Amino acid sequence: MRGDPGTNAPTLFPSPGTEGQVSRFSRIHPQFGLTLAMPWISETAKEIKKPELLAILDRAIEEARERICGTPKRVLLLPPDITRMHSGSGWITEYFWEKLKDEAEIHVIPTLGQHEPHTPEQNKQMFGNIPNEIIHAHDWRDGCVKVGEVSADFVKEISDGAADWAIPIWLNKMLMEEQWDLIINIGHVVPHEVLGFANHNKNYFIGLAGKDLICTSHMMAASCGIENNLGNLITPVRAVFNKAEDEMLGHLPDFYVQVVLARNEEGELVHTGIHIGDDLETYLNAARQSRAENITVFDEPVKKIVCVMQGDEFFSTWVANKSVYRTRMAIADGGELLVIAPGLKRFGEQPDVDALIRKYGYQPTEKILELYKENEDMQDLAHGTAHLMHGTSEGRFTIRYAPGHLKQEEVEQVHFAYADYEETLKRYPIDQLKEGFNTMPDGEEIFFIATPSAGLWSTKEKLYNRKTGFAEV
Repeated sequence: MRGDPGTNAPTLFPSPGTEGQVSRFSRIHPQFGLTLAMPWISETAKEIKKPELLAILDRAIEEARERICGTPKRVLLLPPDITRMHSGSGWITEYFWEKLKDEAEIHVIPTLGQHEPHTPEQNKQMFGNIPNEIIHAHDWRDGCVKVGEVSADFVKEISDGAADWAIPIWLNKMLMEEQWDLIINIGHVVPHEVLGFANHNKNYFIGLAGKDLICTSHMMAASCGIENNLGNLITPVRAVFNKAEDEMLGHLPDFYVQVVLARNEEGELVHTGIHIGDDLETYLNAARQSRAENITVFDEPVKKIVCVMQGDEFFSTWVANKSVYRTRMAIADGGELLVIAPGLKRFGEQPDVDALIRKYGYQPTEKILELYKENEDMQDLAHGTAHLMHGTSEGRFTIRYAPGHLKQEEVEQVHFAYADYEETLKRYPIDQLKEGFNTMPDGEEIFFIATPSAGLWSTKEKLYNRKTGFAEV
């Protein structure tokens, strides 16, 4: 096997310059709750090693003492869940606990959204020595309180009419009803299908959100179009969340720790940035860096992409479909995405969502929208309906799963193609493939991605010629 990019050598996302058209989806406007300040700390490098990161975290604590609370007695840590384990957010959370536990009562809420709660073993795997009894599972159905609403008029305006419903803001009761001296949001900024880039106030408005908020915001994002969201700094849903944060969460004693990762010359994922602060610019600094380092651009579409969704992080297509979201803009019409998923054992993170996916399957957006109008279960679980729209190839290319646990009839029932897991590993020995183009012994050319959740891949055509362009904000 050999790597051979041919004439379609991928490049990292270049400076946007004047390419693409910029709509108000990507603009900064005071009306949209997007006041800019300055981050406390922004550090970037080819690689920031763990001792350097820990020293920066020490600086973050001192900044928080000066700016928020000098002697915090009750501290809340809000990390991502285990599907972001590769980001180092788990040991970053453990470090904050270690530094503050002798002076403060500390609690941890993994920002699960509607993902399956961690087991004690997963908490240990993710958060090390943090006691399991202070790690609380977010309850997206019964554990939230309504704190406000973003109006339908605003939603309609910011989405150019793609969505026209209000977004009710339901958030975790423990977050909103208990008194905190310090709240630390921790996460990985990377291209994302709903918000353009993940993290920042996503920790609140998805990670600690209630059912109505999760459903309405996901449906809004799907209505705007997944390919109009990916890799944009401010998407319509992000603008809604920014407005809600400004108007409803200004009293929280919080700040953000945002990490960026990229592959080094050896192909390893390493930390290349850490951005810390309590404002929107903290997110924008991280998102700009992620845009420059995590988006791979091709001149021409790729015929076949093979990728791996790690078996200790991805157990459902709800999260494993990041392989679909992050590669769909690179795959040629008539091409194929092959997803090797050793941990895959279900479709949804919750039983009712799993049943919804099994019932309707991943179908083109137009068909899903027709079904949505006619079926109460799709309306009740609108975030699941949005997921079905996100996970389709719109008939352009084949999505083929090689799952560790699901049967062929289960995979085909949801309109994916199937490949035998063991046979696939024999044909595509992932420990021998290089990130990038590989030519197999039989002459087949593939593009291999080891961690699709860590980036975005696209052709220039699809990246620039779409409804929402890039803005230098």
